[in-house]
Formats: sequence, structure tokens, C-alpha cells
Amino acid sequence: MAEYGLLGEKLSHSFSPQIHAQLADYDYQLISLPPEKLDGFLREKQFRGLNVTIPYKKAVIPYLDELSPIARRIGAVNTIANRGGRLFGDNTDYAGLGYAIARAGICLSGKKVLILGSGGTSKTAHAVAEDLGAREIFTISRSGEHNYQNLSRHADAQIIINTTPVGMFPQNGQAPLGLAQFSRLEGVVDVIYNPLKTALLLEAEALGIPHTNGLPMLVAQAKAACEVFLQKSISQEKTEQILKNLENRLRSVVFVGMPGSGKTTVGRLLAEKLGREFIDSDDAIAQSAGKSVPEIFAEEGEAGFRKREQQAIAQLTQRLGTVLSVGGGAILLEENRRALRQNAAVFLLTRDLEKLPLDGRPLSKDPAALRKLAEVRGPLYQAVCDFAVDNNASLSDTLEKVLALLGEEMPK
Repeated sequence: MAEYGLLGEKLSHSFSPQIHAQLADYDYQLISLPPEKLDGFLREKQFRGLNVTIPYKKAVIPYLDELSPIARRIGAVNTIANRGGRLFGDNTDYAGLGYAIARAGICLSGKKVLILGSGGTSKTAHAVAEDLGAREIFTISRSGEHNYQNLSRHADAQIIINTTPVGMFPQNGQAPLGLAQFSRLEGVVDVIYNPLKTALLLEAEALGIPHTNGLPMLVAQAKAACEVFLQKSISQEKTEQILKNLENRLRSVVFVGMPGSGKTTVGRLLAEKLGREFIDSDDAIAQSAGKSVPEIFAEEGEAGFRKREQQAIAQLTQRLGTVLSVGGGAILLEENRRALRQNAAVFLLTRDLEKLPLDGRPLSKDPAALRKLAEVRGPLYQAVCDFAVDNNASLSDTLEKVLALLGEEMPK
């Protein structure tokens, strides 16, 4: 019997055990159950507390002795506490979503809000928007009165909350709609947290619109659930500390820059210091092709290499918590630039041109070609990076700068 746990049908991937391990000293396990075993499990009550996820948030309600007002209003339960044999149901997603919205500095009061999706989380979002004083709330679904074919009637929307799974791993890069059609947009909320930045959030970021992913909601709802389990309050500072720990663990690090700028060397050393997996995209491409990068250029031309590179980057950037070094021209394609930013802090390593090697470089075989390459790529490097780090001094100096920008101390 698990003391506490997350109940769902398919739970191959969840951050909940790591979060609850930081909230309290209790046993918390993933409990995957097929629908035919749900009845017996809930009637036996061999648990102290549960979080509940898809597809059981409504199915558990008939087994509960008491519902919180917000769970009754939303019609969905994601937290169950066993109090002396009586089951109490609550909806802490409500508190989690409200926390994420406030943390992002997004104001819903007096605003027109669009909620994408009509499932359980949509109903939670509707309750939150209503309680935060939204002027109008419209649910956008695929086949309802308000749908993706008549979005033009809502071009004056000010807040968008996505509760659909569109864009969630492994469908990275997809978005339920484009944001350019909403000229008055003031905030975008996506309850997805893998990837850390969905295509929807990347567009919001590019447009300078306040936005948040679902990670603050996930941690804040877990904190609220823990409070229901233990019937005691937990500080808000704990939520922020757990969120920071989780973000640091999940966030990848990507190095971009001119050929020979030190991306692979610095990346490999950083990965070693942080205990993370290191990946060189050129090595991955060569391994997949069964031939070296110069051989690919010679046999397939730059176009052939770029096609292989795009495929490799689309896959490698879906992984969380890695250190990735990409080829100098990886930033040429817009889809690559978006992919690089979806889960990572992107570092541009710079080095004086006269210090860059020319041997074995298919596109920079002489100083003139190198300068031309730098002129074309320079603005793109700047556009994609979060941080630029000079790599003209020692390796340890560069590594220390990178670690400082990541908020990490130099490991001894």
C-alpha cells in the first residue's frame, strides 16, 4: 500500500514524485490502474492521500464522502484525502493555475479571455478566470459554437489560456492557433510543461507578450494537495524553491557559435561538471548517416547536410536536461532556432575570427570565406541566444561565466 500517490491510467512520465519528495517526508508513488480496477481500489481505501489525473478526475467523485466547494463547482477532483476512512475530494489545480497566472504578472480583471479546449482543465480555467474578474470568457473547441474556424470574431481577445494537449511532447512544435491575429493580446498561459516553451509560448515570447508554462501550476497544485493531505500550511517560498530546483534540472543548455568557437569543448566540460549527458549534433548526424560531416558535404552538398541537421535538431532538442552543442550553421533555419529555444538556455560562444581554425571546415576554408560566414550568421546567433559568452580567455574562465549565468556555482 502506498501512503500517498498519483492515480491515473498511464503514468509513464510524471514529475509528481520528485515534487512531493521536496514537500514532505512521506511515501509517494505512481499508481497506474486500468479502468476496470478503479472501483476495487477506491473501495478498499488503502491509501492516505491521492492525486488524481487523466482519465479519473470525474470518475472518482461517486466514491467520495465530501467535496470541497471548488471541486463541486468545477465538477472534477485531483486530490483525495483519506480522513479516518472518509474520502474528501478537492481540486488543487484551481489554486495552481491561479498561482501561475499571478506569478507571470498576467491580469484577467476586466479582460476578454479565450480558453482553448473543453476538457476538465478547461473548466478549472473557466472558474479561475471568472474569480479573477474576467469580463468575458469564451471556450474555444473544435466543434462548438466558438471554434477554430470562427476565431475572427474573437480577434479582440486579451488573454489566451491553452488547456489542450496540442504542442505537448512528443508533438513539439505544434500550436492550437497563431497569435498574430490577436492585436490586443496581453497574456498567454499554456498548462503544458513539456516542452518548457511550446510553439504557442515561443510565439508569445517573440511578440513580447507576458506568458507562462504549466510548471508553476504543477508545483503550486502539488503544494496545495500536500496541505490537504497533512492539513497544515506550507510556505509560498517552498513552492518557489521546488520550482527553481525543477527548472534547473529540466532545462537543457545549448551552445551555438562559429565553427571552432569552442562549443564542443566547453559543452563537454560543462556536462561533466553538472553530471549531465553531452550531445554534439554533428557527431549525432555523422553516426546516423554512417559517414563524417565532410563526407556528407562532399556527397550530398550543404542542402543534404542541412536536411539531416534539421531532423537531428528536431529530435535532440526534445530531450530535457542535456548539454547540446550544435554546428555553426544550425541557426540558419527558423524552425531550428525555435527548436533550440524550446527547452534550453542558449549560449553563444564568441571567439576572435583570427583564432578560429580553418582546417576541415567545409564552408570556411579561408579567411575571406570565414568573414563572410560570420557576417551572415552573426545576427542569427544574437537572435537565438539568451547569453553571449566571450571564449577568448581560458577554458576555466569561460566555464565559470557559463555557470554563473546558469545560477550554478563552479563545482570543485
